[in-house]
Amino acid sequence: MAPTLTDVAKSANVALSTASRAFSNPDRLGPQTLRKILAVAQELGYEPPVAARAAETPADTETATIAVVVPDIANPVFGAFVKAAQGEGWRRRQTVVLADTDLSPDREREVIAHMTGQADGLIVCSPRLEADEVLDLCGRTPAVLVNRETAGADCVIADAAHGMRQAVEYLAALGHRRIAYVQGMQRSWSNAHRVALIRAETERVGLELELLGWQSETVAGGTAAAASVMASGASAVIAHNDLMALGVISGARALGLSVPERLSVIGVDDIPFAEVAQPSLTSIAVPMARAGALSHELLGQVLGGERQMPRTLRLPTQLIVRGSTGPAPHSVQAGAAVAAEKDTP
Repeated sequence: MAPTLTDVAKSANVALSTASRAFSNPDRLGPQTLRKILAVAQELGYEPPVAARAAETPADTETATIAVVVPDIANPVFGAFVKAAQGEGWRRRQTVVLADTDLSPDREREVIAHMTGQADGLIVCSPRLEADEVLDLCGRTPAVLVNRETAGADCVIADAAHGMRQAVEYLAALGHRRIAYVQGMQRSWSNAHRVALIRAETERVGLELELLGWQSETVAGGTAAAASVMASGASAVIAHNDLMALGVISGARALGLSVPERLSVIGVDDIPFAEVAQPSLTSIAVPMARAGALSHELLGQVLGGERQMPRTLRLPTQLIVRGSTGPAPHSVQAGAAVAAEKDTP
C-alpha cells in the first residue's frame, strides 16, 4: 500500500497540516522543518498528488542565475564538472556563475551565504562544511549537493564503491599484501566515504591496510606523503585523488623508489594528466562531467516546478589500469627465481 500524507506526518512527528504545507506551500515552513518532512517522505516513498505539485509557482528558468560552488578550480576534476554544468546552463539559456572556495570551510560559508541572496539556485560540489550547515545557509534557495550525501535534499554522488573494489582486487591479484591509503582533507565527505570502502574491501580480500594522515588534496600533499608511504612498508598505495597520486610518484622517485617496480600507485578521478604522466597513472575514473550535467538538470526540475521530492543520484566508478601499477616486489623476485631455476641445467 502506498504511503499517505498521514504516514509522513506521523513519521516526521508533525501535524498533518504542517506536512501538507511542505508540498503545497513550503515557504510557510522553516528550512529545517521542511527538510525533515521531505527526508521522511523520501524514505517512505511518498509522492505528493499532482495538485500539490502544481501549486508551486515555477520560476522563469530561462532567466535564472545558477551559482556553482567548487572547492578548487585548479583541480582538473572540478574543471570538468564546471564545464558540464555550464553546458547544461547554456542549453537552458541560464546564467551560470562560478565561485571557488580554495578548500576553505570559512570561505565556503561566506560564498554560499552571499550567493544565496544573488542566485536562483545553487550547486555545491564537494563541500567542506557539513550538509546541514550548507542547507541552512541556502535557506529557501533550491540547492543540489554533489558528493555530500544527506536526506531531504537533492544529491549527486560519485559512488567509489565499484571502482575501489576493482582497485583492491587488482592489487591483491598482483601479489600485494600490504597497501596504504593517503587520505585527503579531514572535512571531505568523499575522503571518509573512500576510507570506509577501502577498509571494507581490504578486510574482505585479506590485505593489510595502513591509513596515512590527512593531506592537502594537491600534488604537494602527495609528495609530502611519500615518505610516510615508504615508512609504512606498503608495496602499493591508493591516494585520495589523482593529484596526490602524482605527488606520491614524484616523492617516491626522490626517495629512490621506482614506480611501479618497487611501489604501485593508484589515484582517483582519472584526470586528463593521468594518461600522459610518466608512468601513466592507474586511476579510479569518477564521472564528474556527468555529475555536473545531472546536478544542473536536477536543479532545473525544481526551479521549473516539475518536482518537489528530493532525489539522490549515484554514478558508478571504474578502475582504469595504466603503467603505475605492477606485481608486488616479492612476486617479481619469486618469478625471477623460478625462471632462474628453469634455466639451470
